[in-house]
Amino acid sequence: MLRSTRHIARLIGIGRTLARHRALEPLEKADIPRPFLWLLRLLGGRGRPVAGKRPGERLAAALHELGPSFIKLGQALSVRADLLGEEIASDLGSLRDRLPPYPAEIVRSAIESELGKPVSALYIDFSDRPVAAASIAQVHFATVADPETGETNEVAVKVLRPGVEAAFRRDLALFRWLAHQLVRFVPDARRLRPVEVVETLAASVEIEMDLRLEAAAASELAENFADDPNYRVPTIDWERTGRRVMTMQRVQGLGIGDRDALAEAGHDLPAIATNVIRVFLLQALRDGLFHADMHQGNLFVGEDGAFIPVDFGIMGRIDRRTRLFLAEMLHAFLQGDYRRAAEVHFEAGYVPASQSVEIFAQACRSIGEPIRGKPVSQISIARLLLQLFRVTETFAMETQPQLLLLQKTMVTAEGVARGLDPDVNFWEAAEPVIVRWSEDNLGPEGRLRDAGDAGARLLRRLPALADEAERTLAALVASRNGPTTEKSEAAALARLDRGRWQRALVIAAAILVLAVSIAVG
Repeated sequence: MLRSTRHIARLIGIGRTLARHRALEPLEKADIPRPFLWLLRLLGGRGRPVAGKRPGERLAAALHELGPSFIKLGQALSVRADLLGEEIASDLGSLRDRLPPYPAEIVRSAIESELGKPVSALYIDFSDRPVAAASIAQVHFATVADPETGETNEVAVKVLRPGVEAAFRRDLALFRWLAHQLVRFVPDARRLRPVEVVETLAASVEIEMDLRLEAAAASELAENFADDPNYRVPTIDWERTGRRVMTMQRVQGLGIGDRDALAEAGHDLPAIATNVIRVFLLQALRDGLFHADMHQGNLFVGEDGAFIPVDFGIMGRIDRRTRLFLAEMLHAFLQGDYRRAAEVHFEAGYVPASQSVEIFAQACRSIGEPIRGKPVSQISIARLLLQLFRVTETFAMETQPQLLLLQKTMVTAEGVARGLDPDVNFWEAAEPVIVRWSEDNLGPEGRLRDAGDAGARLLRRLPALADEAERTLAALVASRNGPTTEKSEAAALARLDRGRWQRALVIAAAILVLAVSIAVG
């Protein structure tokens, strides 16, 4: 009861904050009941002066006051001008890296506490003035000496904000409570799996709070694109990296959100827009590891036109089975094969078998046809998402938590690309990547490779499975002659030992069968 009271008080506090900043317009657009809005305004009191402040500025100020979780929400919305309008989206962009910094002495103390050395011993020069202050950390420029050559290298030092872990724990506790209340009082919300969704977010936040894990993700991403000249990941300085501090190569380039500066520098904006979509799909489909925080504040363009990411705290992973589903489903949509698009949903278990494939294919057609062949600028993402929600509700589809981060990143990547080239066609940019990956992995060679991998995994497990089967059988034999004891089980195992050669024959036969099956495809 005490916990519920605390969370209700927090919800009231959120409403009051929005009302104080006169930032209730998004709720009004969402058709929130008028009496509730009136109550929020009442709770908010007289509010702060808003003369000369735009709605987006007021909303950004409210989200900033509410803490890092809500700042993250504002960052996600800042790339969706088609949902909020250019002005509000632009104002929310201030939440990316222009937040009030915390004092330099706190930064230095945090670095020395984490790395166990004075700042002067770690860096030749360290700037106390931050170059970016975001919801979770702020970044400072510094220089270090190369231990082998003695040359000076420029680096960026990321330091977690003080108290950020506690703030996220508080908000996650509120989100968990809300999820359980939804499941309890709104039965229809269970298919959305709100509890699992919150736990997925919690796991992501836990990783984001450990900068060693972020550094490891950046290193893995760099390996995946080592041979791609159009995508470059900064190098990690592991000697100067810990749980709350990360040091990496300083990025030289222009922010991807500064369209005018990019055009002045002579960059091919449509090519960069297409590259954003291409890189995202390569990460998601080819590698199963993708940068899941692709807003403009985290993306740069080098002098050579290469696409350079930073901030690897939020990364998404997709297993191979899910990637195969996504590739086949997207390929079917691109080809206008809505029957196949429906079938793969059923094969993946996302739509219950009790539903009609034909009717679901019809629903897929209603979603796919309006967007095929059109540039993003002519597509209403809000309308499309509403259609998808209604379709999932109609066909009793459960929310797939493992796909939520992918869906969110796909929308963000699309928004970034559209900011560079309003006429970019997401589907045309995506098709070469999807088709090639599909051919490599869904064709005969891909199926054969999967069969070989599955066979190899089975062969590695055979000895353990055989041992487990023997012990289970021994226990069953012993139990027939009375209560199982160590002595009776040992005797049963001794009798079974005479048949171990039979097990060897079984394993050999299994190997032969697998080899033949792989050979014939």
